[in-house]
Amino acid sequence: MQATNVLMSEHRVIEQVLNCLEQLSVETMRTGRLDRTPAQQILEFFRQFADRCHHGKEEDLLFPLLETRGLSREGGPTGVMLAEHEAGRASLRGMATHLLQAAEGNATACQHFVAHARDYLDLLRQHIWKEENRLFVMASRVLSDTDQTQLLTQFHAIEQDEMGKGTHEYYLGLANALADRFQVPHVQHTATPCCHH
Repeated sequence: MQATNVLMSEHRVIEQVLNCLEQLSVETMRTGRLDRTPAQQILEFFRQFADRCHHGKEEDLLFPLLETRGLSREGGPTGVMLAEHEAGRASLRGMATHLLQAAEGNATACQHFVAHARDYLDLLRQHIWKEENRLFVMASRVLSDTDQTQLLTQFHAIEQDEMGKGTHEYYLGLANALADRFQVPHVQHTATPCCHH
């Protein structure tokens, strides 16, 4: 099991919730009002699961290790990924800024929320493609089996110690509840030795 397989499995869950956000955006423009509860749940998922946990694994562990193995940050692949993480955070802040007024039916707030949502959708989908088809391919070439095993152990520590025991599973459950709400297909989250799913 490679550490990047864990990240790719998480990408499938993130894509599932991106599909929910897309449906929420369509619904919002059709009805002229944002459904507050699922919107808040989607933002919570992206902030905690996608950013704090998933991006945390990349920024704190994978990217620095790749840089010690010769990948450049300045003008290199990890630098691009970090910049895109920051752009995603800006889009999440934009959605959060307009959420309450959009939930009250403010037309301008709805338009702003959906614009930030579409930016986030486009960014994350392209970002995931780049990681899986570029960065993770490079990682498989430069990381040793020992590196991969160490990363798996460290990923598990992030889930258990930083996120809290059971938190990872909670967000997987939330992703499926949102998928049910928006009639989006569930993905199969691959069980991994580090995550004990």
